[in-house]
Formats: sequence, C-alpha cells, structure tokens
Amino acid sequence: MGIANATVELLNPRRTDLGPIRVEALADTGAVHLCITPAIRDALELEAIEERPVTLADGTRRSVDYVGPIELRYAGRVGFTGALVMGDQPLLGVVPMEDMDLVVVPRTQRVIPNPENPGPGGSFALSPLPIQRGPT
Repeated sequence: MGIANATVELLNPRRTDLGPIRVEALADTGAVHLCITPAIRDALELEAIEERPVTLADGTRRSVDYVGPIELRYAGRVGFTGALVMGDQPLLGVVPMEDMDLVVVPRTQRVIPNPENPGPGGSFALSPLPIQRGPT
C-alpha cells in the first residue's frame, strides 16, 4: 500500500460558475473511492445520487451519500468520478488515481503521473475480439 498527500482541484462540471476548489487529499492505494467532506460537497453544490453502504476500517457499517459527478485535476491530468461524503479529510482512492493514471511513490510519499505514460495519461482498454465470419 502507498500513502501520500496530494493537492487536487475539484470541480462540479454541472456548475462551472462555481470554479474549482483546491484541497489537500490523502492519497491511499488501499482505499477505493474518492471521499469528500460535507463542506466540500456543499461548496461544490453536488447532488446526492444515492446512499451507499460502506464498511469502515474498524468494521462498522453505515450509509453515506454518493455524489457526483466530480471533475478532478492533478499534475496536468483530468478525471471524472463520484464521491462518498464522509470523514473530515478528502481521501483519494485507487479508482480516481487509475482514471488519471497516477501512481504513489512510497519512498518519497508523493503522487506523480505514471512515468510510463507522459502527457495526458494512459489507460488499458480491452475490447472484444472481432467475430470471424465464415462464408455465407
């Protein structure tokens, strides 16, 4: 697992008039989703899509709002995701980091663009194999 801090920009793509906000997020490769605080949800005027059950690190379960969409910007990379509204610090999990092709460097505790994919970032995209058609 890798943990680091990253200053990310968050935007509501449905409310571009609000502009971006910059937040210090804990980037954790052991976490899955983007998690934001209620104050961030309110500042970006994000609407709840649904309530989602979550299991916390101590094993307790509760339901939290799932909001979105959210646009994330970091180190020249852009991604879109939803977020769980919980906690008192933003948390950047692997889903948004993978979407932006970011990696955590444990030795330096930094989040960086994947050095194997300079520029806008890369992705793995699998598609079905073409269907071989015989004579008709």
